[in-house]
Amino acid sequence: MGIKNKKSGNPSAGGSVIAALCIIIYLFALVQGAVRIYLSMDERKFTVEQEFSKIADLALSAGIQGFMDERFVNSINKALSSSKSLEAIIITSPEGGNAFEKKQGYAVSWVNNSPRFKNKFYFLQENLYRPLALPDVRNANIKAVANAFDYAESTKIMKETLLIILIGFALSFFTFFLQSLMGKGKTETVYVQTSDSSKSVSIKKDNNVFSSAGGPNGLYSPRTGLGWEEYTRERLDSELHRCSSTENDLTLLLMEFTDAIEERIFMQAAKEAASFFASKDLVFEHGEMGIAVILPSMGFEAAIAKSEKFYQLIMKRFPNSYMKACGLCIGLSSRSGRLLNTDRLLLEAGEALKKAKSDTKTKIIAFKSDLEKYRAFIASQS
Repeated sequence: MGIKNKKSGNPSAGGSVIAALCIIIYLFALVQGAVRIYLSMDERKFTVEQEFSKIADLALSAGIQGFMDERFVNSINKALSSSKSLEAIIITSPEGGNAFEKKQGYAVSWVNNSPRFKNKFYFLQENLYRPLALPDVRNANIKAVANAFDYAESTKIMKETLLIILIGFALSFFTFFLQSLMGKGKTETVYVQTSDSSKSVSIKKDNNVFSSAGGPNGLYSPRTGLGWEEYTRERLDSELHRCSSTENDLTLLLMEFTDAIEERIFMQAAKEAASFFASKDLVFEHGEMGIAVILPSMGFEAAIAKSEKFYQLIMKRFPNSYMKACGLCIGLSSRSGRLLNTDRLLLEAGEALKKAKSDTKTKIIAFKSDLEKYRAFIASQS
């Protein structure tokens, strides 16, 4: 008796497109934010130089009328207070230095009664120095320090960048939510060939129940207590799509008892698998004496370690007389950052299981892909 599945559209393809779109949105948000902050800092430098030039001209004209008198000091303080970028000014002469600050002690420190600008990474001092050509004062000069960041503009840019990122998150969330709702009502047509080659019957499978006699009824098989094998592909497709959209890994385990074992031993092994792996609804029957396990959000190395622990558990649970007879073999494959479909992952895990069944050295084989070669292969198929 043969079974032929009529394939419907693969929702993981749409999820891959949405995941790629979200990545593009995140990258755009970060790039535009960085470029805008850089341009803002560049514009800030131009503003700083303009404001310093005006204050230097003011100091020169006010100094000619009376250097460092009360009127001169008030003029410099007033000009500094109205500046958007300058933080402090130091005016020096043979008699010493005088400091003017917007906020006392923020930008200027005193060393041996001489004012010095504090060394802060966000302070600008380049091109902020000019000698004052005063007729009655020799070697007078003015210098300033400014803040390289326009905090109001930078805050605005970061808020807008965050808004773009949140839009990407919202798009990803609602897409996943809608596809989850759509997936609940998905049906699949299965054609079962009867002994009479001229006849075939059509069966409708809707979520967890077949409408024909002899098919899956309910979530779990009464034989093992595991999920029906017929549900493996649909659940794997759903989990693979979810992990792809959130950029998480996923690993598929296929295990099989290759040698003839008693039915009760396989039943016990199935119960061990259901309790050992985190979610019972992600453990399914696989063939007559096999088990399939979906491990979402678990990478390659972690899945291998978990497989080894389960293998050791099975060997300890059964009496010595069954250890050699069990012939437990495990094959696994991981998404590993690839945009691949359910069929590909099943194929890779199946090939790994075949290799484990024929290998005389180890009973656990993992299919590990070369990511660069895989991407090149996918590109060549486009």
